[in-house]
Amino acid sequence: MAQVSRGRRLMGEINVVPYIDVMLVLLIIFMITAPLLTQGVKVDLPKAGAEPLDPQMLKNAMPLVLSIDREGRLYLNIGGNPRAVLDPQTVAARATAALRRNPELAVLV
Repeated sequence: MAQVSRGRRLMGEINVVPYIDVMLVLLIIFMITAPLLTQGVKVDLPKAGAEPLDPQMLKNAMPLVLSIDREGRLYLNIGGNPRAVLDPQTVAARATAALRRNPELAVLV
């Protein structure tokens, strides 16, 4: 048989006192740590002397991009796989052909 409790009802309210205590502790922690975060680390960023590219120049056609890695290997974004290493003669031939077709083509190194 189930027991029937007389006079006792379930409480449907949330006790907010523990939540207020937790909130005050977090507030104190953030008040202490916030001034420490403003100090930061000094970083020496390089100064760039280049001007930004004109968006109109890049709007009409995809530019010719020549990439050179640390070992001096050459990569070109046209004519096959852009991640394939090319020799200087192949780069010169492909760049010359692309510039003959479109003399206004932007070249980025």
